[in-house]
Amino acid sequence: MQTQNFTTTAVIMHWLIAVSIFFLFISSWWMLALPFPSIDFKYRVFPFQLHKNLGITIVFMLIILLYVRLRYRPTPVFSAGERPLLLRLAFLDHVILYILIFTCCISGYMSSSYSGWSTTLWWVLELPHWGYEDEELNMFYSDIHLWTCWALLAFVSVHVGGALYHAFRNDGFVRRMLRL
Repeated sequence: MQTQNFTTTAVIMHWLIAVSIFFLFISSWWMLALPFPSIDFKYRVFPFQLHKNLGITIVFMLIILLYVRLRYRPTPVFSAGERPLLLRLAFLDHVILYILIFTCCISGYMSSSYSGWSTTLWWVLELPHWGYEDEELNMFYSDIHLWTCWALLAFVSVHVGGALYHAFRNDGFVRRMLRL
């Protein structure tokens, strides 16, 4: 089944994921600057739990987005002079974005799992620890998390650049993602 525009669900998931990723980048710099928890400083726990909750939620939103995008593919928009190479690069950018988002979220959860700190999803559901407190594995997954997040930031920049390119060309690509 093909439609002219993206489905409402795909548009909503796209923008929720985009805003959530932006929030996670901004909040991570702030929360890492907070002093380590102690008897006097317990307020660092809340931002970390919020960060982990949002990361885990993004995985579920990404699964919904991928399902909707694969199930209800919009018809391709071809503008005059659109180069096939650009279409392939856009497809590749999306695939890499999805992989990086998933890897960022899972590596963050795994790092947390080996940190000794528990994760309670939205302060309701206690998630299992996949490991035990292990500083080496915590740092391993933390490094993966850090570098995939930087790579994600780079590919998001490419994605935004591509959207601006199409917005200035006024070729219909951007209107499909903005229209609900």
